[in-house]
Amino acid sequence: MVSYILVLILKINQRQKNEDEMMIAIFECIDRLFKIVRPRKLLYMAIDGVAPRAKMNQQRSRRFRASKEVVEKVQEIARIRAEMISKGYVVPPEKEKGSHFDSNCITPGTPFMARLSTCLHYYIHDRLNNDPGWRNIKVILSDANVPGEGEHKIMDYIRKQRAQPEHDPNTQHCLCGADADLIMLGLATHEPNFTIIREEFKPNQPRPCEICGQIGHEMKECIGLAVSEIVDGGPTFGCEQQFIFVRLNVLREYLERELQMPGLPFPYNFERVIDDWVFMCFFVGNDFLPHLPSLEIREGAIDRLIALYKKTVYKTNGFITDSGDVELDRVQLIMSDLGEAEDEIFKKRQETELMFKHRNKMRKRREKNMNRSSFQLHGQFSPTPIGQGSQPLQNVRQEAYYQRVQNMQQNTQGGNEDQNRRGEKRAYDGSSEDEEEVNDEVRLWEDGFKSRYYESKFDISSENEEFRHNVALQYVRGLCWVLRYYYQGCASWNWYYPYHYAPFASDFQNIGGLSTKFEHGTQPFKPLEQLMGVFPAASSSHVPAPWAKLMSDPDSNIIDFYPEDFKIDLNGKKFAWQGVALLPFVDEKRLHRALEPLYDMLTDAEKKRNVRGDDRLYIGRDHISYSFFQELYSNPNNFTIESEISSGGMKGSIMLAEDCVKQGGSLPSPVDGLEVIRNNSVICVRFRDPKYGKEFIFSAGRLDGAVEPPRVLKPGDLDHEQSRAWRPQIGMTRRNDRGYLSNPGHRMLGHSMERKPGLYSQVPPAGYSFSNEQNQGRNDRSSYQGRNHSSNEGNMKSRNFRGNRHHPYERNNVMGGPRPGGYQPFQKNNYSNRNDGYNRYGGQGSYSQPSRSRGGRGNDYSNQSRNSNRDYNYSSQGRDYSSQGRDYSDHNRDSGRGNGNDSQSSAPPKPSTDQSGWRSF
Repeated sequence: MVSYILVLILKINQRQKNEDEMMIAIFECIDRLFKIVRPRKLLYMAIDGVAPRAKMNQQRSRRFRASKEVVEKVQEIARIRAEMISKGYVVPPEKEKGSHFDSNCITPGTPFMARLSTCLHYYIHDRLNNDPGWRNIKVILSDANVPGEGEHKIMDYIRKQRAQPEHDPNTQHCLCGADADLIMLGLATHEPNFTIIREEFKPNQPRPCEICGQIGHEMKECIGLAVSEIVDGGPTFGCEQQFIFVRLNVLREYLERELQMPGLPFPYNFERVIDDWVFMCFFVGNDFLPHLPSLEIREGAIDRLIALYKKTVYKTNGFITDSGDVELDRVQLIMSDLGEAEDEIFKKRQETELMFKHRNKMRKRREKNMNRSSFQLHGQFSPTPIGQGSQPLQNVRQEAYYQRVQNMQQNTQGGNEDQNRRGEKRAYDGSSEDEEEVNDEVRLWEDGFKSRYYESKFDISSENEEFRHNVALQYVRGLCWVLRYYYQGCASWNWYYPYHYAPFASDFQNIGGLSTKFEHGTQPFKPLEQLMGVFPAASSSHVPAPWAKLMSDPDSNIIDFYPEDFKIDLNGKKFAWQGVALLPFVDEKRLHRALEPLYDMLTDAEKKRNVRGDDRLYIGRDHISYSFFQELYSNPNNFTIESEISSGGMKGSIMLAEDCVKQGGSLPSPVDGLEVIRNNSVICVRFRDPKYGKEFIFSAGRLDGAVEPPRVLKPGDLDHEQSRAWRPQIGMTRRNDRGYLSNPGHRMLGHSMERKPGLYSQVPPAGYSFSNEQNQGRNDRSSYQGRNHSSNEGNMKSRNFRGNRHHPYERNNVMGGPRPGGYQPFQKNNYSNRNDGYNRYGGQGSYSQPSRSRGGRGNDYSNQSRNSNRDYNYSSQGRDYSSQGRDYSDHNRDSGRGNGNDSQSSAPPKPSTDQSGWRSF
């Protein structure tokens, strides 16, 4: 088992007061993941490094948004607090300035990320030295100084190890991370055993108010705290985060069914189809390109694309991708078919949106009517019209109780209760039936949308065909770049899509001849350079002081890169986070020219943070390569020499590390409260992946020798037409209807079928025994508090009273308990009945039909004719049902038992006596 962990901090920092607590929380999270996954070969920890330029644009947008939202939130909190104080509400004290955690510091090159790397270096040494579970595994740490996104650094490692002849094709991979693109990346590896472990997503989780810290209301609805609720520690809430496994082999089974294409004129290759499916998903959105206007996942965009894809494969007799390369002529056909349906898609989207708004409006209106205040009297003293007064209450206490319960239920459901008591919250009802309409000047559902779109989004006339075609070509190059990034690594570090919006599908014309070659030899930004490319001026505290002036000085040559205010285009969406941040793109050459004279002003620590580093490989003293690593450190001149290594199926090259702790040495703790590591036995080296030529192509497909994991899905799991559990196919038809019998039908079968006695049919009930010649001193049979049975003579062989739930006398007598025996035939009045208030056996011998009597009321069972080979007379509490004139003799039910005469002519079986004295038949 090989495990990969993307070290994420965003969700951990919410409940920690300082960085030390954050680091400890990260340690605990990794410990928990390690115990869940239990890796046996390798643990790979990856932290996001400098990303390609195409990703930096998205990071820039996110960080500018985050900074703007923080400023707006602080202003909103100050305004609400001032308003609350003016109204006399009790307001908790303000938070200390500087206590807010700036999430923008989670960016390569910041002091926070440098400290995180130091803390993980300490953590790995501690676990390899002291934890037996880490004894024989290798640990790789790829920190923020190593270029590349965390998940793509892991994919590069897997891709390059798979290309080695010694690689085990059946290696178990487990990747931990929360990004959605991990599923696509896992499928792109074509590994048979790939699992993703991620945090379980629970929507609508409660969040505390930013002012009072309580849960249950938003900040704008806060009315302060009661005096008794003001505490120093604040509220504690939340629970331990749960994890789920996403097994990609199961997903592949689903895709195999959905992507079937029978009757192809060429061999079907499921691995190639998986690659095509991954490519088609890029059209609905990714981290590097905006999604096409006509494609929304919630509208079934993926299903539409798959249908167009299958049509294209049949038409062109080939797949559209091959190991990261794209057949653009076939993509052209897909986009042309999609462009023909754009008008219909936009109009249907508008209809669906209007229907949703109408339903939402009606729902709010119903809730408003249901949640009206229920303080009006509805009882005895409520005002009523003359002549329509209510009846006097018979039980005042009970009526008052019912009224209180009803009010409590209404308040609980509505959530709009009136809570004016001291020390309690009173929710503000700011709901409105009419939602604020989004100003969409493009109006895609109306004719002429294309002209309005380009004029509004690109500030270009729609008649400029050349510009529209160039936008489409850049988007296609972006699709090719993304696919190459997933299957072969980063094709170019400096390429990016130069627009904020995507073209229409109908604009993809004549794209077959587009060149998909990218510039070789490009280099990523250095960490501090990336900070200058993605940070706003509000986060300049994480940037070296000489460089930070360039972000705020009006005379700076690059001051236009850092606008304090910028427009967010909702682009037809409802919320600001869904909109497009219209930020200027950073000119890489201008940025480097502005920073070049300031490099000499960096401190030593800042220069250390600004280098491109290598991965770190750690092993403990029990590892098989430990002696080899020790020998490398015996020569202090080997720090610049690369040594090839092949250990446990992992190949690469290693170099000595300057931060390696000497054997037997000590490593101080970077976190307050943690102990110093003494007598160290862990060795650390720099690690580099195997090198390949620029023209080398990593094959996308199953490796030779790979064993398919056992299939998990049943046929019914893939059947969308029925929601019932899966049942096997019967005969030559796909229908699997089952015969159905009603309760009367089951009774008829029970009457007609001859059954053999059960295993315990001859065993007396527990706690009861009967006297006979061999067992003296036992309880007499007449003292058994069972049922007294009597019956007309009939052919009732092997009737299962205990198994027939429809028989009127099946229920066990409360006083007497269950009847002895499970399968007994009837005998007609072999023994006298006893009606003494309990149902008893009339004497020794046969099993008789019951004569029911409770409380000495003297029930009589006789002579009610029914075509069931029994004659009953139901009499209870003075009511004789036999005199109602009902004749059941003509109700022949064709139960296979014959008529009454046939039944009476059959002779009853003779009882037998075993050694225990228990009578059997």
